Amino acid sequence: MTRNASETRQRNGTGEAVTDEPPVDTSGSETASELSGEDLVLRYPSTDEPVIDGERLAATPGAVTALVGPNGSGKSTLLKGLAKQLAPDEGTVLLDGRDVHSMGTKELARKLGLLSQESTSPESITVEDLVYHGRYPHRGFFETVTEEDIRAVDRAIDLAGCGHLRGREVGSLSGGQKQLAWVAMVLAQDTDVLLLDEPTTFLDLHHQLEVMEIVETLRDESDITVVVVLHDIEQAARLADEMVALEDGAIQARGTPEEVVTEELLADVFEIDAEVDVTERGPRVTPLRARHDAEEAERSPADASEAE
Repeated sequence: MTRNASETRQRNGTGEAVTDEPPVDTSGSETASELSGEDLVLRYPSTDEPVIDGERLAATPGAVTALVGPNGSGKSTLLKGLAKQLAPDEGTVLLDGRDVHSMGTKELARKLGLLSQESTSPESITVEDLVYHGRYPHRGFFETVTEEDIRAVDRAIDLAGCGHLRGREVGSLSGGQKQLAWVAMVLAQDTDVLLLDEPTTFLDLHHQLEVMEIVETLRDESDITVVVVLHDIEQAARLADEMVALEDGAIQARGTPEEVVTEELLADVFEIDAEVDVTERGPRVTPLRARHDAEEAERSPADASEAE
């Protein structure tokens, strides 16, 4: 079932996914998986105060939801909570109605794939072998490579556009090339839900656009549910069906890119003055100047000269 961005935005203008009954397991059907976090409180062992404190997020099934916000706003922390990488102090994460913490590692990995910023691998492994590691949830301990594995790896490498790197060792790749290899590996996992933490990091503009096209293709042709953290708000607005803006661990806005990317939000959350123009490819942001805190903004020119 193909779903384009405009169709998703019309049906899901609030950015929330609401059902009367818990979704059932629909693996292999045309129904996209549903991922949600309810009343989540997330903190790291080294911190006393929670980074995310009682927030709720429902990723629209079959659509792309982008998490945006300034540095330290809690985007990656929220993604880790959704991915079972960080256990919540309170609240639950539900995947098709099931608590992810009740699911085994392999069982969850067959349904949910994560590309994190902390991905590492042996430098001597080839790109092809790295991508094959994405098939581990689908194989037993002693099982050999199957035709299904081969097809999944070939498709992932093709989608990621890294066929020319297939035989290269990961240690010989540039940062951008390594990122493409990691993208291919998580694609080979062949999951219903895909979580991406700043997947365009270290990529030049050409490869950034390639990654965005990969996500669009997955959504439109595979009915996959995607949650992606992006640093570039204009890039997020172009890619996403729904956007969620965070500041200091709290959700400040959610909805379509046109609803979220406003001059008011950019001023309040990102602390910049900017002009926002609505185009056929989503909101276009023209930054004008950085905003300063209220105390500095209220200082008179005389006060400023005395301070100097």
